[in-house]
Amino acid sequence: MRLNVNYIFRKRLAQYNSIEELFGTLQTRLKCDVDLDNQELKFSGGSPLVVLKNIFSFKNRSATQVNHITGDVNYMALVTGKTSVLTIHDVRSVLRGSILKRFYLKLVWFTLPALFVKRITVISEFTKLELSQVIPFAAHKISVVYNPVNSQLVYCPKEINTSYPHILLIGTKVNKNLERIFEALNGIPCQLTIIGQLTADQLGLLKRYQLNYKCMFQIPYSAIVEAYKSCDLVLFASTYEGFGMPIIEAQAIGRPVITSHIGAMKEIAGSSAYLVDPYNVKEINTAVKTILSDKALRDELIQKGQLNIKRFHINKIAKDYLNIYKEVAHA
Repeated sequence: MRLNVNYIFRKRLAQYNSIEELFGTLQTRLKCDVDLDNQELKFSGGSPLVVLKNIFSFKNRSATQVNHITGDVNYMALVTGKTSVLTIHDVRSVLRGSILKRFYLKLVWFTLPALFVKRITVISEFTKLELSQVIPFAAHKISVVYNPVNSQLVYCPKEINTSYPHILLIGTKVNKNLERIFEALNGIPCQLTIIGQLTADQLGLLKRYQLNYKCMFQIPYSAIVEAYKSCDLVLFASTYEGFGMPIIEAQAIGRPVITSHIGAMKEIAGSSAYLVDPYNVKEINTAVKTILSDKALRDELIQKGQLNIKRFHINKIAKDYLNIYKEVAHA
């Protein structure tokens, strides 16, 4: 008998699509093995009112054997039953704000859901360690299942423009570290493509450093794929990530990557990217100049990147999830 898995998604917003793309890729592979349903929640946000409205509007489907809460709406575990899987993408970016807000988020996003679900998946060993410190009583429920490389990302070699490179920056939130990156690029002739909505302060820095750029946000994933193809290198010196999708996305296309030597980014990239201290502007500057001036290094990183992404092949990730679904359904 085939399993029936119901995927529960946050209400989709145009500016956020990473979770939806991730599990859309997974479902393309899993549909041969399980029957799939999707439910998108009706309300967006994390206030107590929104949480209650989403909980009370949820109806469990009779055919469902496993509910998979895909991320950002962890609290839905309170109503999905024990045959549930919860995916948590990161910890620190959720637990921030005032003491009262952190208490509320820890309780509703982590502690209570961990009591209800059968299994919790996280997307890196780094996130597993962080989460185990938040919910030590549920550490035995946590398994690492990496994010898969999207099947739309196909190797597309490109002659690098070393004199006026096209540099791709993904994300504009505080952890994406754009302020230091802009400072590091000061004096390097380049064209930037920035994915995400820029703040007034970020726009001011771009003007101060006289950086040429174009900004895109609320765009379909196909446009992000084209941005990877058009760029010469990806600069992703973030200060915090639960995984770091741009690392393997860029490598799948065949672009050299500069990323941070900390946390999940070091875990996901290993030796296949140029690793820097994200808090050191000079290091980021040196990394860009070195990549542009050293063809042998660029070629080596691209080759290592192609090998690295094999760890994140959709067939392996789908198999990992399928094994978890079977365990939860038959426990």
